[in-house]
Amino acid sequence: MAKRTALAKAVDDISQAVPHLIRLPQRKASIDYDEEADVLYISLKRPQKATDTKFLNDKGILLRYREKELVGVTVLDASKPRKKNGAIK
Repeated sequence: MAKRTALAKAVDDISQAVPHLIRLPQRKASIDYDEEADVLYISLKRPQKATDTKFLNDKGILLRYREKELVGVTVLDASKPRKKNGAIK
């Protein structure tokens, strides 16, 4: 029964993420999660070959650029709740 509940939750979580995922600037993306480091990597280009990084300190997000093109996003402390406009999201 616990497996079914975990599966149902995963499906619900993915369903809620879909509207956000389809707004990514590229049509293909790869997502990797490092559980030990609690870091989520979203690669919008392969290979990423970033030349610049912008750190959004208030969100714990690194935006990775190649020239002016966004090629990746790194989310630090990915499993932690996020603040949006001063409130927990």
